[in-house]
Amino acid sequence: MAVQLNRVPYKWIVASVFVCGVFMDIMDTTIVNVALPTLRVAFHTTQASVEWVVIGYLLSLAVWIPASGWLGDRVGTKKVFLFALAAFTIASAACGQAHSLGELVAFRVLQGVGGGMLTPVGTSMLYRAFPPIERARASTVLIIPTVLAPALGPIVGGWLVTDVSWRWIFYVNLPVGVAGFIIGFLFIEEHREPTAGRFDVPGFLLSGSGLALVLYALSEGPERGWTSFSIVGTAVTGVACFVALVFVELRKRYPMLMLRLYKDRMFRNANTVLTLTYGSFAGVLYLLPQFLQTLRGLSALQSGLTTFPQAIGVIVSSQLVGRLYHTVGPRRLVIVGMTGMAAFTGCFAFVALDVNLWWIRGIMFARGLCMACSFVPLQAATYANVAPSDTGRASAIFSTQRQVAAALGVATLVTVWISNNAATLTGFHVAFGTGAIVVLLGALSGFLIHDEDAAATMRGRVPEEPLPERDATLQRGDGEAEAHDTNGRDGGSGFEQRTAVPTGEHE
Repeated sequence: MAVQLNRVPYKWIVASVFVCGVFMDIMDTTIVNVALPTLRVAFHTTQASVEWVVIGYLLSLAVWIPASGWLGDRVGTKKVFLFALAAFTIASAACGQAHSLGELVAFRVLQGVGGGMLTPVGTSMLYRAFPPIERARASTVLIIPTVLAPALGPIVGGWLVTDVSWRWIFYVNLPVGVAGFIIGFLFIEEHREPTAGRFDVPGFLLSGSGLALVLYALSEGPERGWTSFSIVGTAVTGVACFVALVFVELRKRYPMLMLRLYKDRMFRNANTVLTLTYGSFAGVLYLLPQFLQTLRGLSALQSGLTTFPQAIGVIVSSQLVGRLYHTVGPRRLVIVGMTGMAAFTGCFAFVALDVNLWWIRGIMFARGLCMACSFVPLQAATYANVAPSDTGRASAIFSTQRQVAAALGVATLVTVWISNNAATLTGFHVAFGTGAIVVLLGALSGFLIHDEDAAATMRGRVPEEPLPERDATLQRGDGEAEAHDTNGRDGGSGFEQRTAVPTGEHE
C-alpha cells in the first residue's frame, strides 16, 4: 500500500512526479541539440557521426512510445513509470561518463527506453488522478514541461557547454530524476488494468519499426535530400509498416495501439488539430534559433534567452484559459488561439536582419499567450470520452502522434528554408510564412471541434444524453469486440472494452 500524505491531495503528488519526469525528458533533447558542435570536437568525429547522439535516442523513443500503454496497463503504471525514470536517470549518468562516441550513442539509446515511456505513462497517471471535470487544471500542469522544457533547454545547455562542461548537460538530470523517483516510490499508488490482454507482438514490431523509420526519414530528409535512396526507402517502408499496423490492430482482440479510439469524434479531431499546432510549435522553435545564431551571430545562450519569453506567455495565459475553458468551451478557444498564433508566426516573415531583439521577444511572448489557448483546451478535451481503462492506450497514441507531428513540422520548415537559400534572410522569411500557414490550417481544423463532445470536462455542461453504464465487453471472433449498454443497445462508438461515449454524437 502506498504511503498516503495527509495534507497534499493525491492528484498533486502525481502531478509533481509527472512534471519531474517529463520535464527532464523533454529538456534533455533540446540541451543535447545545443551541445552537438562541442561533442563533435570533443570526440574528434564528423557532423554526420555525432548526429547519432540524437538519432539513436529518437529511434529508441520510437520503439517504446507505442508499447508504453500496454506496459502500464499490464505491469502497472507505477512500476513502469519508476522503471522509465530510473532508466533515464542512470543512462544520463552513464552518458556523462562516456569516453567515446560509441559509448555515448549506446547510453543515449538506453535513455530512449526510459524517455519513450515517461510521457505516455505519466500522462495516463495524471488523467486518472484528475477527474474529467478537472482536466483543464490537469492540462495547465501538462503544459509546464511541454512548453517550458524546450524553452529552457537552449539556455541551460548553452551555459553548461560554454562555462562548465558538456558532461553536465547529462548530469543536470540526476537531481531531478532522483527526486521524482523518491516521491513516486513513496507516494504513488499502483494501477493495473485487467483488460490489458496478451502482448501484441505483431503490433509491437510494426508500430516500433514504422515509427522509427518514419522519424528517421523526417529527421534526415532535409539534410540528405528527399530523393536520396536511404530516405525514400526508409519512408516508404515506414509508411508500409503503418498501413500493415492498421490492418492488424483493427482485427486484434488486444491491440498494442487501440486504433478504435479514433472512432470517437473528440479524440480524433483533437488529435488532428494538435498535430498541426504542435508541428508548427516545434518547427518554429527549431528555426528561430537558426536565424538568431546563423544570421544574427548570437550565442546559444543569447538565442535561448531571446526565445524564452514564449514559455512565459504560455504559462501566464494558461492560468486564465484553464478558468475560461468551462464557460467558453474548447472550440472557440482553439480557433481564436491558433488564429492569433498564425498571425504572430507570420510576423517573423517580415522581420529585418537588424530588428531589435525585444521585438522578437515580444512576438514570442504574444505567440505563447495564443498557444495556451490551443494547448490547454486540446489536452483537456482529447480524453473527454475515453474511459479510465483506456487512458493508457489513448496516451500512447497521443504521444506517438505528437512525436510524428514535431518531426514533420521541423522537417517541413527546414526543407522550405533550405530550398529557398538557407544562407539568406529570404529563406527564413519563406519558412516562417510556411509555419504561419500550417497554424492557420490548424485554426480552420478547429471548427471540427464540438463543445458538446467535451461536456464531461466542463462545469455546467452535461452530455446530450447520459452516459450509459457498460456491461462486460462481448468478444467475438478472432479480434472483434463490441460494447453494449445495459439496455442492449450498441454504444455507438465502436470502442472495444469499456470506453464511455455519449451516444448520437459520433459520426
